[in-house]
Amino acid sequence: MRILILGCGWVAESFAMEMKHQGHEVWASTTQYEKYHRLKTDGVFSFIADFDNSDTLPDVALPSQFDFVLNSIPASQKNSISALEIRFSNISRFLENIQWTKQLFLSSIGIYPGKDAVYDELNTAGIEFSEKLLLAEQLMLQVPRTYVYRLGGLFGKNRIFARYFANRICTTGEQRANFVHLDDVVRLIALATVRDLNYHVYNVVAPMHPKKREVILASAQKYGFDLPAKFEKGDSFQKIVSGSLLQKELDYHYIWPEPLEF
Repeated sequence: MRILILGCGWVAESFAMEMKHQGHEVWASTTQYEKYHRLKTDGVFSFIADFDNSDTLPDVALPSQFDFVLNSIPASQKNSISALEIRFSNISRFLENIQWTKQLFLSSIGIYPGKDAVYDELNTAGIEFSEKLLLAEQLMLQVPRTYVYRLGGLFGKNRIFARYFANRICTTGEQRANFVHLDDVVRLIALATVRDLNYHVYNVVAPMHPKKREVILASAQKYGFDLPAKFEKGDSFQKIVSGSLLQKELDYHYIWPEPLEF
């Protein structure tokens, strides 16, 4: 299998290494020269590409045919609407120059508002989606054979929830955790390379949703981080994002179903 990765960030690099390990041919873009050289050393055909330039597309000699495209170029909240339109329009134009079978775009459950609700992919009436994340998804879904994974809060390797609250005040402890482990994300992306998908948008979230306070305490104990200086009452909306649609469709059993064990 020949795989093209656009935007080889934290998740995509782990996926690239897994695919290389399985014997597949992997091409990957990055904006960082340090990562470009590291990927090359690891056997990935890496290239520098910046899709934010409004005038020119990256000039790269690529194979004409790919089996799978993983697009993990983000729609950041710090970008303006016009900048995001340029970014994702350039990606669309870039893809017009090659042949590919399926594209998977990585989005975020940050697209759902912070409210008391259970969110799934099929009941979207009246939801106030994040304007910027929705724009990116819509622009990518206009590209043929494209699917979207909305990823939950990402943890694994050196990303440990308690690390971010050690000796600090936590005001989000009563909120529900909508998290997912890197191991499961990589496996679910790999499944998308070989399995047909019935819908175009999926939430990728572990099935258990403990309170964030419980996850902080559990991960602090497991990994030896200091506890928060204190927990203060903050915005305690009960937002739950369900990942059951993809889980059921692929008959997938999570490696890490419980964020308390991340």
